[in-house]
Amino acid sequence: MMVDATNFYFQSYEQWRHAITVKCNIKLTPEYARSRIASLSDSNERHTKEFADKYGEAYLMQVIEWFARAEQES
Repeated sequence: MMVDATNFYFQSYEQWRHAITVKCNIKLTPEYARSRIASLSDSNERHTKEFADKYGEAYLMQVIEWFARAEQES
């Protein structure tokens, strides 16, 4: 049975950033953003495969873009 993961999706950069910085208390430094971009861009990385399988390639690319934006805004 497939789990409907659409309720877990962030609909905007602002929602995503709030969840990371406020709810998870993670500092979105350029270094952190670059490390996440590198990990999420590695199709051989187990967690990246799991993310893509669960949420889809389009959402994976959206999250990578949001990390890139966060890096630029830092």
